[in-house]
Amino acid sequence: MQVVKEFREFAMKGSVIDMGIGVIIGTAFGKIVNSLVTDIIMPPIGLLLGKVDFSNLYINLTNTPYRSLAEAKEMGAATINYGMFLNSILHFGIVAFATFLTIRQINKIRRTPGASITSQQCRYCFSTIHTDATRCPNCTSMLVENKQKSYSSPKITFKAS
Repeated sequence: MQVVKEFREFAMKGSVIDMGIGVIIGTAFGKIVNSLVTDIIMPPIGLLLGKVDFSNLYINLTNTPYRSLAEAKEMGAATINYGMFLNSILHFGIVAFATFLTIRQINKIRRTPGASITSQQCRYCFSTIHTDATRCPNCTSMLVENKQKSYSSPKITFKAS
């Protein structure tokens, strides 16, 4: 029963739930990108390359000729579907580029220009403290040399008589 309890605690953590939501959204995004590649991008490329339908490009490994990939698949023929592979490579490229643009935007949002750093790390106890602090509140170490005028006691000299 301990394993079930540990698994339930693990599954209910926020990061696991966020990851699950990311997978679901990623699957839906994958379908959109797949449609973008097969229905919008590849037809004009095929037209430019001489009215070629990339999804129908294949190498027939049998001696029987077929008019299309669908007909060859229907008959159970062994084929190498390099057109579908080209579509998959383009699909991957688009997903990678879209991911890059998304992460780039997130990083721009995180970096606020002109934001000043308001904390530093104590070099003695490694706690986080304000940048204007001259003494660490945790370990009481001096952080910067005192730049104020130091008043020392007057020098007293004694003369021997």
